[in-house]
Amino acid sequence: MKPKIAISLGDPAGIGPEVVLKAIDCPEVQSSCDIVIYGSDEVLSLTGSALSLKRRPVVIDDGQLMHPVPLGEISPVAGSAALHWVRQAATAVMQGEADALVTAPIHKEAAALAGSAFPGHTELLANLAGCKNVAMMLVAGNLRVVHVSTHVSLRKALDSISEPAVMMTVERAMEGCRLLGLDQPRIAVAGINPHAGEGGRFGTEERDILVPVISSLSDHGWNVQGPIAPDTVFARALRGEFDVVVAMYHDQGHIPVKLLAFDSGVNVTVGLPFIRTSPDHGTAFDIAGRGVASAKSMIEAILLAVAMYRRKP
Repeated sequence: MKPKIAISLGDPAGIGPEVVLKAIDCPEVQSSCDIVIYGSDEVLSLTGSALSLKRRPVVIDDGQLMHPVPLGEISPVAGSAALHWVRQAATAVMQGEADALVTAPIHKEAAALAGSAFPGHTELLANLAGCKNVAMMLVAGNLRVVHVSTHVSLRKALDSISEPAVMMTVERAMEGCRLLGLDQPRIAVAGINPHAGEGGRFGTEERDILVPVISSLSDHGWNVQGPIAPDTVFARALRGEFDVVVAMYHDQGHIPVKLLAFDSGVNVTVGLPFIRTSPDHGTAFDIAGRGVASAKSMIEAILLAVAMYRRKP
């Protein structure tokens, strides 16, 4: 039987409805899974008509959004609806009504205006599932990156790097790789400072924080290497030396992935009791409603969720 994938529609003022409908119109998606969308039936109908798409999706619409919102505008109404649909879809997966969750983009400012205290999907879903130790993994072909910190300022990100935080992230990297079919992954830990500290000349965080973690895991048989200079580790991973890179902060990990796969990268939340993926892009308010948004990343997110579900123990 084909797995059932729950999709939350995302911010209705952005490109979420467009990329969702384009993705479920993809023959490969249709043949691999059944889709149920949590969102606004009216928004999807209007979007489908504008795109001349005839495929009618299965939609769970409980009336959270009474009327379509203006496209391309930040709105607490849209933010509230997007958050509601995420919670609704995630709850359906946790209750066994669907097999995996794929989330279309939310707008963080709109979500904040709607009263959300969470900076993004990762934190919201972790709270909903009652999980503390979750991590973001970005997947772009054979480049996989897991982050120690994500949606915080750079100053806070650097302050948050600790032995327990790095240890947890390496563990989540191992878990994510196994869900991707890599049972004995080669894990690279990126340095924090230029040249990974250059032996303490450019900073001592590598020596004081990263080396003890790497040594401990290596002693237990894990294939963990580093700290490796952050300006070379991603190129080496792309060449096949490593299966996954542990990045220290948001942009350190995001920039190489965005450069490599701007339209096709996938975001995976590792550490949840269910599978969750999403396209690795935002709401793109500047092109909302124009019919030009690429669905590649959404398609890849759905197909990866299916592949991960089939590999679950």
